[in-house]
Amino acid sequence: MPVATSSGGRPADGEKPGIRGRLARLRVDLTPWRSSRDFRILVISGTVFYLGAMVGYVALPFQLYQLTGSNFAVGVMGLVTIAPLVVFGLYGGALADHVDRRKMLIVTGIAQVAICALLLANTLLASPQVWLIYVCGALNAIASSLQRPSREALFPRVVRHEDMPAAVTLNSLTLQVGQLAGPALGGVLVGTAGVAWAFGIELVGLVAATLLFMLLGSYKTSEHSTPPSLRAIGDGIKYAFRRRDLLGTYAVDMVGMFLAMPIVLFPAFATEVLKEPKLLGLLYSAEAAGAMLATLTSGWARRVHHHGRAVVIATITWGASVGVAGLAPNIWFAIAFFAVAGGADMISGLFRAVIWNQTIPDEMRGRLAGIEMLSYSLGPLGGQSRSGLVADLTSVRTSIVSGGVLCVAGVIGTAVWLKDFWRYDARTDEHAVRERELRGSAG
Repeated sequence: MPVATSSGGRPADGEKPGIRGRLARLRVDLTPWRSSRDFRILVISGTVFYLGAMVGYVALPFQLYQLTGSNFAVGVMGLVTIAPLVVFGLYGGALADHVDRRKMLIVTGIAQVAICALLLANTLLASPQVWLIYVCGALNAIASSLQRPSREALFPRVVRHEDMPAAVTLNSLTLQVGQLAGPALGGVLVGTAGVAWAFGIELVGLVAATLLFMLLGSYKTSEHSTPPSLRAIGDGIKYAFRRRDLLGTYAVDMVGMFLAMPIVLFPAFATEVLKEPKLLGLLYSAEAAGAMLATLTSGWARRVHHHGRAVVIATITWGASVGVAGLAPNIWFAIAFFAVAGGADMISGLFRAVIWNQTIPDEMRGRLAGIEMLSYSLGPLGGQSRSGLVADLTSVRTSIVSGGVLCVAGVIGTAVWLKDFWRYDARTDEHAVRERELRGSAG
């Protein structure tokens, strides 16, 4: 018997949707893509940019190892980029609240093109200079840290308030396409054509993304915006810590990533524990595949209003899945649970971004984007150090499993501590209601 429907094709009141209707609810919501030209530009430019950047992400450490033969020399690049990430991430957020965000994207894009061109030129030398690679790495961290807050702060300006969950989901596809295709393409290029070709592909992606930024509309800030300064940065930090719902988005993610970040252990896990070194690449791609599947079936997210609870539950699932993967009797078992972990991490990121974009005032959005960038960057960096240290002191399995268990306990403890985060409801939260009304009147 056919399901009764309204004139819009939805199940009539009181009727339950059929199987086809339930499956339709899982599909990605394309409303922001259809309704906003500038949103389409941001997504396309982000996809092109991130795909090229991930090719370079593979090429740069490969070149460093080729030139030095030292794992430590490769690791030093991470140390070189930490300080620029912290300092210029916060300053870039303050800039994003004071200048035209479109101009920030263009200027930093041009800077990234110049840096990549310098890397390519160095690669083509008879004797590439190692010190110049480190300099380019630091400069690129500065440019990226200045650019990212402006890009993140633009999303609430280019889509309607109620479309933000769908917009965040579609934007996450940018990262996932890059994470899946970028390293694979980079690996093929450095192994066959050479490092120069990989940097060349990255350069083309950066040029294309910067040209697309030029097509965006102008997004000037208010006449009463705060000029970038230590005081402005401090005001942003105070605002973030005053709001316990925002504090929860940072704290839960940092706890989850610091305690259960197993990626640094994948080579040892695949080679020494699971005895499958040839399948190491599948461990790296498992989380991205899980995240992609979660994204493509995320239509249900628009009906969730308790976003804090969704973040907590998803992060607990991340930790539990990582812990179970650590007990894997074979690599396929591990891949399956790392994929579940990747899907859970994507869901956590989705609802964290929705809280940020639906509740933070536009005049603070850039500064808070800088803080967000630090929260989801420093947690994994610290987590990799923790995982490696525990593995050296105990074993690889112990490090992965204990990290998962500690993550679950830590997230539960954080949720108990930050009750306002657990209780957050987008329909009634004062900040969400105010922003919904402001954007509705502006629209």
